[in-house]
Amino acid sequence: MPTGLTTEAPLLDPDKFRDPYVTAKGERRAVVALTHLRTLWFNTGSLCNITCKNCYMESSPKNDALAYLTRDDVRRYLDEIDAEGYPVDEIAFTGGEPFMNRDLPDILEDVLARGYRTLVLTNAMKPLWNKRDRLLALRDTYGAALTLRVSMDHHTPERHEEERGEDTWEPVIKGLDWLVENGFTLTIAGRTCWSETEDQARAGYKALFVREGIPVDADDPAKLVLFPEMDSGLDVPEITVNCWDILGIKPETMMCATSRMVIKRRDGDGPVVVPCTLLPYDAEFELGERLSQSATTVQLNHPHCARFCVLGGASCSPD
Repeated sequence: MPTGLTTEAPLLDPDKFRDPYVTAKGERRAVVALTHLRTLWFNTGSLCNITCKNCYMESSPKNDALAYLTRDDVRRYLDEIDAEGYPVDEIAFTGGEPFMNRDLPDILEDVLARGYRTLVLTNAMKPLWNKRDRLLALRDTYGAALTLRVSMDHHTPERHEEERGEDTWEPVIKGLDWLVENGFTLTIAGRTCWSETEDQARAGYKALFVREGIPVDADDPAKLVLFPEMDSGLDVPEITVNCWDILGIKPETMMCATSRMVIKRRDGDGPVVVPCTLLPYDAEFELGERLSQSATTVQLNHPHCARFCVLGGASCSPD
């Protein structure tokens, strides 16, 4: 079956995703409980060096709705993990483009020094290129504990640039070549919005990786992560409490059962915790300032919950 959405998909029914507890049809909305906090994400800020055609974060060189997290902001949450004994074993960073945050190398040093597996999502373009010396120092000290997940929206330059804009392919290849040459641990993130089957997409990436000498296993879903398209304006079913049995899916396998993300709004008083990487802007999903306040049930009251996680079977988490 082809992956991705088609341009003929209907627009979202305006009655859907309005009530956090009840669907438009009057059924009880599905919820996900936090089973244990395994992955803590930090959104380093919403600014990005490029403007993608359909970025769920709406990141761009002008979108500063999410302010840059500081080294002290992140340390506060690392200290809370230590103090409370939360079973976190991996810390991950997203944006925007994380390497636009000038504090990121110091933040990564703090996280890696505490023994966490660490993941950074990046487009591997100029912001990363400008921090090569610091990255090399981190690699020398911490080796494979640091993973960089590079966004390549498609395995062809034409479709990658259809999403990311003109002249974005060669800089990514340049960044990847440097990361490979210097022995960094890499994964790749692609998208499934061009009506290819997953097998076709993985075959295309595999051929690209061979040509470019990129040591990533395209057949491994943890190494080549293919994300479903996310457009909250297109229609998608609401997930009810009965859907778990109908779909044969367990709520504890959802990303928000084991993950949380820290953000800092430009107009806010400080960092706050939200359920996952997909919901950085909606105040309805704020869970408090501390991790201890975030151990609460999440109502699946957003199109991304349905399309990306439940029906798409996707997760931003490293494994």
